[in-house]
Amino acid sequence: MKPTRRDFITTSGTLIAGGIIIPPFIKLSPYDKTFTTVKDYLDHFEVSVEILQKIIVAAMSKGGDYADLFFENMRTNSLGLEDGKVNRAYSNISSGVGIRVLKGDQTGFAYSETLRQEDMINAALMAANIAGNGSSFQPAGHLLKKPAGYYNILRKWDEVTVKDKVPFVQKINDKVFSLDNKVVKVNAFLSDETSRVLFFNSEGILTYDYRPMVSFGTVCIMQQNGRTENSYSARSFRKGYEWLTGGLVDELAEEVVERTNLLFEAVRPKGGEMPVVMGAGGSGILLHEAIGHTFEADFNRKGTSVFSDKMGRKVAESFVNIIDDGTVEHNRGSINIDDEGNETQKTYLVKDGILNSYLHDRISSRYYGVSPTGNGRRESFRHIPLPRMRATYMEPGPHSKNEIISSVKYGVFVDNFSNGQVNIGAGDFTFFVKSGYLIENGKLTSPVKDINIIGNGPRALADITMVSNDFEIDNGTWTCGKDGQSVPVTCGLPTVLVKKLTVGGSV
Repeated sequence: MKPTRRDFITTSGTLIAGGIIIPPFIKLSPYDKTFTTVKDYLDHFEVSVEILQKIIVAAMSKGGDYADLFFENMRTNSLGLEDGKVNRAYSNISSGVGIRVLKGDQTGFAYSETLRQEDMINAALMAANIAGNGSSFQPAGHLLKKPAGYYNILRKWDEVTVKDKVPFVQKINDKVFSLDNKVVKVNAFLSDETSRVLFFNSEGILTYDYRPMVSFGTVCIMQQNGRTENSYSARSFRKGYEWLTGGLVDELAEEVVERTNLLFEAVRPKGGEMPVVMGAGGSGILLHEAIGHTFEADFNRKGTSVFSDKMGRKVAESFVNIIDDGTVEHNRGSINIDDEGNETQKTYLVKDGILNSYLHDRISSRYYGVSPTGNGRRESFRHIPLPRMRATYMEPGPHSKNEIISSVKYGVFVDNFSNGQVNIGAGDFTFFVKSGYLIENGKLTSPVKDINIIGNGPRALADITMVSNDFEIDNGTWTCGKDGQSVPVTCGLPTVLVKKLTVGGSV
């Protein structure tokens, strides 16, 4: 890991150019059945508890402290529209098992893309080499843990065809063009994902999860008086086909047209240090990038994070409460179980201004002598779990949005971000602001665009002097990268005032 520099959280819905003939998406008979019990998952992966125990015995054969098996079958579909036509489609199925062995804080890991018993045992023996000293292991009985139900759906994506989906990307194209004659081009995308997970470990814990995901969005490009501007609008949830409606199409289309139009009026403000008002919703990126990663326990266990010696100490005003939550219904970042088989939960990172908890996986929770927080997450069965965020947000505070803005003589209001960089060790960050407003004498005046916000995460946290009661979660297509792995997340924020940040604008 290189914690001193990292990629900014991505929100793009990039579409691959080129036209193809849309094929029928793969339809496999195992998806026709209803997955409601652990037996359904065992049958799907063609394993039994006895086979799972044999693999665990192989994984523990060289003296490991702990081992687990993470089976995953993921089906992904996507389609895209450009120049008024749906001309791109993609379908993929990925299946296999990841086998992990822990010895102290060391990890042995191997995976198999085939589920033949011989191949899985061979992978387990490879992972076992992290220990190196042979010892006997007697498997315990198994304890079934039924997962929570934070994203129950009505119609599964396995049951939906391309013909069911095409009208929605076509409608959003037509709707965006109808709203403004400056529109010259529209891109649209719709993707869905269905993942089925089976988990078993050397402690005998047996559990499973069904994980749906859908993302729907559009890019609008406008031209006026020789100028070209573009903006993006999207939503992503753990929901089923019933989520796609005409009302959603209208909401996204109107939002993207409004965002794009605003850019024609925008200017670059004078740069320098000034108060910055972070708007509700998408400004939660400040929590995720500049603050949230520094609360991940691996960075603190290794002494990399600036918060590694601040547990139980005051880090913000008493009205600041920051949460990482895996239990928000249908949220993109929610999970019924984490990827180590632990129950997910709502974790207060900062409680009444006091650093209350880190985000833990199994390794860090053992190191700190605390319970896991349900934050052990991995990109797929091909990856090891790491402490990762889920839905990270700040609770509402005692102020109002108008009260906050009226308190600023000169500053900026920002609410739409596109990219940036963060130094996790020191907490220094640079965010690129797509759009916002200038604040003059307590009022929003000229729209602004293409400015940088520069600061330090811990300092910015301490400098939050007002928090509004207008909390929002931004349900966009947020994806977080860490150590070469990407996982879906979300973020949220009420309107907050940071009393001083550096704004990179005009001279």
